[in-house]
Amino acid sequence: MTEFSTDVLIIGSGAAGLTAALTLAQQCRVTVLAKGPLTSGSTAWAQGGIAAVLDAGDTFAEHITDTMIAGAGLNRRETVEFVVERAPEAIHRLADLGVPFNTDGPNLHLTREGGHSHRRIVHVDDATGWAVQAALLKAAEENPNITLLPDRSCIDLVTGRHEERYSGSGRVWGAYALNSVTGAVETFTARATILASGGAGRVYQFSTAPRGATGDGIAMAWRAGARVSNMEMMQFHPTCLYNLDVKNFLITEAVRGEGGQLINPRTGKRFMEFYDSERMELAPRDVVARAIDSEIKRFGLDYVHLDISHMPADFVRGHFPTIHEKLLGLGIDMTTQPIPVVPAQHYTCGGVLIDLAGRTDLPGLWAAGECTESGLHGANRLASNSLLECFVFGEAAAKDILAQWQGLNTPPAIRAWDESRVAEPDEEVIIKQNWTEIRRFMWNYVGIVRTTKRLERAAHRIKLLDDEIEDYYGHFRVTTDLIELRNLLQCAELIVRSALKRHESRGLHFTLDYPQTKTEARDTVLVP
Repeated sequence: MTEFSTDVLIIGSGAAGLTAALTLAQQCRVTVLAKGPLTSGSTAWAQGGIAAVLDAGDTFAEHITDTMIAGAGLNRRETVEFVVERAPEAIHRLADLGVPFNTDGPNLHLTREGGHSHRRIVHVDDATGWAVQAALLKAAEENPNITLLPDRSCIDLVTGRHEERYSGSGRVWGAYALNSVTGAVETFTARATILASGGAGRVYQFSTAPRGATGDGIAMAWRAGARVSNMEMMQFHPTCLYNLDVKNFLITEAVRGEGGQLINPRTGKRFMEFYDSERMELAPRDVVARAIDSEIKRFGLDYVHLDISHMPADFVRGHFPTIHEKLLGLGIDMTTQPIPVVPAQHYTCGGVLIDLAGRTDLPGLWAAGECTESGLHGANRLASNSLLECFVFGEAAAKDILAQWQGLNTPPAIRAWDESRVAEPDEEVIIKQNWTEIRRFMWNYVGIVRTTKRLERAAHRIKLLDDEIEDYYGHFRVTTDLIELRNLLQCAELIVRSALKRHESRGLHFTLDYPQTKTEARDTVLVP
């Protein structure tokens, strides 16, 4: 077995992980692990932009209020204030790294998205995430204190139970990871570990998340003993392209922010006035997603239309060049034709419980980004607050580690990963079958609109699959697919268990059995 020792181990190479790495590298040796290529995370997929108060007519108070309203009051106000007040600084740091934000004369160009009372979305055309990822990655690659390792699928966190002199403590010392190129399991030890591994979107049949969004960090932290919170709050983006040959292509919220209208293709009329007559297409995502879901079910549709063809063609092409080009390749000219769209899972608002310093329950383990529940998003994430959270908490976790560096012990001797008892898998079709089954019943039973009966059906299927997958995991050599399947099932179980505990409808959790919202907003916290 190969063992690597580093000062700080970061699991995830997206916005949160690389932000933390660049901050830590001023004083520490940092190793960053990516499950696939270094650019394969969710950051590079983000189209819309980053929310920040930069307009003269805007205020922190209004951004905070918009975030709290979108989050249906489940947000922790101190977290919202913490993040919103650090947003302008985060934008300036990114600009200094070379992110080519769109400008309007001497100022940054700001667009508006659903749930925002002002134009405050900084962007790079309609491919902001890709530009941010490229700038962060370039800076990390040029830093001699940062080692970037792709193709490492983390299996589990290394804790006290893995020490050669077994301590049984919850102290985290790093992680075991499968090198998908060599097939060997490697041990990575560190004085501090940061989870920045993204969300669990692929637990659903339809998702805008990348292939690797299988909730690995959430599942690993849970198995190691960390609490998770609000896992029932899974955000469904209202407008994913409906195309049988192209999956997971998101039509950014900014299309609606710049005048796009939602049309029922059967009636030919706008329908948001029946669901939110004041905000219409600019209502928060949970409202718009349920509206589209309702129209599709009521009228027996496959999709609805998102139409911005009434705007000048040059305006549309100028604001959405990436989307325009992609759709043209599919035979859709968005300057003259409507876009067929459906809702799809988009963001995991719950996750590993952290404080304002990114600390988890487990000594030695910090976390940042979509794998966490920081209190920022509450019951529904406000558009373009996600990348912002990554920058703020990636830096916060790094600064906290540096502040207490002298008190962080060097890792003890760790046991090697035991591969002697496992054989090569001979029925990998089981993995594909179980993956498909999980994603389908989660979509049908734990989707946009829920009932207790549907949730109980999902819980029953999870219990049946759990024994089968654990037996398979215990007898065969690990593969990336098997690791992901195990984590997907764990996240599905946490989502369903959390949903069954919430006896109300709030934000993203809408259940026909409890349609009212309780006066007091409480987090759903699960303890291992």
